[in-house]
Amino acid sequence: MPQIFTSSDAALRERWKLLQPGAAAVKAGHCDLAGFDPGAKPFSGDSKAEDKAHVEALAKELDALQNLFYADRRFRLLVILQGMDAAGKDGTLRGVFSQMTPLGVRSVGWKAPTDVEKSHDYLWRIHQQTPAAGEIVVFNRSHYEDVLVPVVNQWITPEQQAQRYAQINDFERMLRETGTIVVKFMLHISKDEQRQRLQERLDDPAKHWKFDEGDLTVRAQWHGYQQAYAHLLAATHTPWAPWTIVPADSKTHRNLMIATLLREVLRNLDLKYPPGAPALDKIKVK
Repeated sequence: MPQIFTSSDAALRERWKLLQPGAAAVKAGHCDLAGFDPGAKPFSGDSKAEDKAHVEALAKELDALQNLFYADRRFRLLVILQGMDAAGKDGTLRGVFSQMTPLGVRSVGWKAPTDVEKSHDYLWRIHQQTPAAGEIVVFNRSHYEDVLVPVVNQWITPEQQAQRYAQINDFERMLRETGTIVVKFMLHISKDEQRQRLQERLDDPAKHWKFDEGDLTVRAQWHGYQQAYAHLLAATHTPWAPWTIVPADSKTHRNLMIATLLREVLRNLDLKYPPGAPALDKIKVK
């Protein structure tokens, strides 16, 4: 398997590394999000207009790479978008993946498990939605909800929490060893930016459908969720499925950064179109 989570561009490679949990954080079991500025724009250019144009160009490039990825069929790609309410998961889907042809690309939005799903282990429903050969699947939320919500609400013990971290790492390692590339983005927004975005949903009747009163309950648990993220980021940042923390107060920067890094991942796979049958050279369409 080639080196995937890197870049041949030294400057880009360094910026990427700085936005991942470091070795010290992994060893300590705690990745302090206070050390990552959600308002930072390390991937931005000189202007917002320039950034938007760059995102559009990257989206078209990703479309071409996705077409090649689908034809190559040696790999599967699972993109995980995780973050607090209003962090921009839907916006990322629109901004980064909208140019891709529907063939071979789909998104899965995860909500609270159904009664049937609860009757199985918590990864049962997740495994069913992982990508097939040549397919790109984007998770809007993910199995990481199972080490966030139950942890913050103290529905599981610390021992069960540690056990789930280990199970998730094993699950993602199995996916990687069987051809699935797992790319994980934690969309990191500030509490004030979340307040503004939730208020926008209340102020705009066209966005009322996006607002849930439960969002306010979760917002009141902000500190608890930041701590839960700090632990899961450190515990599940692995060589086969590393985390990248995306400063996401700026929607344009968020899309620019994710599109840039996804392009690097796909380029690193050295994708190729499969050879055609020799007989095709003799066929003439009349």
